[in-house]
Amino acid sequence: METVILAVVIAVVVLGALGGLVVGSRRKKPLPPPPTSVPDITAPPAEPHIGDEAETPRDEARRTIEEVDLPDGSAPVAVEEPPVVEEPLALEVPEPTAGRLVRLRARLSRSQNALGQGLLTLLSREHLDEDTWEEIEDTLLTADVGVAPTQELVDALRERVKVLGTRTPQELRSLLREELLKLVGTDVDRTVKTEPEDRKPGIVMVVGVNGTGKTTTTGKLARVLVADGRTVVLGAADTFRAAAADQLQTWGERVGAHTVRGPEAGDPASVAFDAVKEGKEMGVDVVLIDTAGRLHTKTGLMDELGKVKRVVEKHAPLDEVLLVLDATTGQNGLVQARVFAEVVDITGIVLTKLDGTAKGGIVVAVQRELGVPVKLIGLGEGADDLAPFEPEAFVDALIGD
Repeated sequence: METVILAVVIAVVVLGALGGLVVGSRRKKPLPPPPTSVPDITAPPAEPHIGDEAETPRDEARRTIEEVDLPDGSAPVAVEEPPVVEEPLALEVPEPTAGRLVRLRARLSRSQNALGQGLLTLLSREHLDEDTWEEIEDTLLTADVGVAPTQELVDALRERVKVLGTRTPQELRSLLREELLKLVGTDVDRTVKTEPEDRKPGIVMVVGVNGTGKTTTTGKLARVLVADGRTVVLGAADTFRAAAADQLQTWGERVGAHTVRGPEAGDPASVAFDAVKEGKEMGVDVVLIDTAGRLHTKTGLMDELGKVKRVVEKHAPLDEVLLVLDATTGQNGLVQARVFAEVVDITGIVLTKLDGTAKGGIVVAVQRELGVPVKLIGLGEGADDLAPFEPEAFVDALIGD
């Protein structure tokens, strides 16, 4: 019995040893790394996503387009792109100046009727006593006609009304028109001198305080001249005011006028000299010179404008010196006018912003103050709102229809 048990134990030990050897030999074989993902061989190929880049085949050399044969065997011909051509700036055609003030009369009369209608209403009273005449005087003074011209007009109206006797509205309007025309002046040459007989170009210098619309007026004057068939060069001699040269050049480009400019804060006289020089070389009809309008000290202004005038006259004498005044400043504008008249010889006046005030009498006052005529008036912000001054059209707008 013991022998049988011993035999069984020995058999179990032997089988266990043999099993361990087999298992040990299997573990010595390295196992393959587990796959990161198991492809599904039954699934269709994945579609490419937006943004995926195609992989360039690595076993083929890349060919240039010249090496690729077309179906007919010919090589491609390189096609050059046509050059980009910039469209030329379309030039504006300014309104004709003839009769421009008549066309703008409605705009002028809207603001000026207060003067004319006020006077007609007072003159139409049944009894023209001293109080009425004082009201007439006040109306004229409020319209900036000035003291001396007001007294002249009142005296003339008193005499005419006394002789007239009856005063129908039509008679009063005719009487007032005649006296206002005498005051404004109809026998004065208001032509802007731009065509000297013995040479070209005509030279016009524009002066005035900054803020009166001086540079804008210079640009609009260029349009007036172009509308009358002249060629123009602009001289941006207001070098002390930021963007003045840019503003003037923009005005010039609209009508095809060349602009001569210098460095900011540069010498104004040098720019003016170059403008006249280039104007002569180009053979243009007129050179317009826009000057600085600083009024810090009269001495500085006198020196600066005097130098510009002297330098320009090395080429030729000035044909016009136009003073630009803001009509809305009234009597204060006359103070400015006196300063400029002492600095340079003013030959004509340009009144701007005349449509924005009922003080049309400034036309009379400034002419009396300086002894020179109003030659141009500005009636708004439009490019063609600068008009030659016509006394008859102006007075008609004052008193209305």
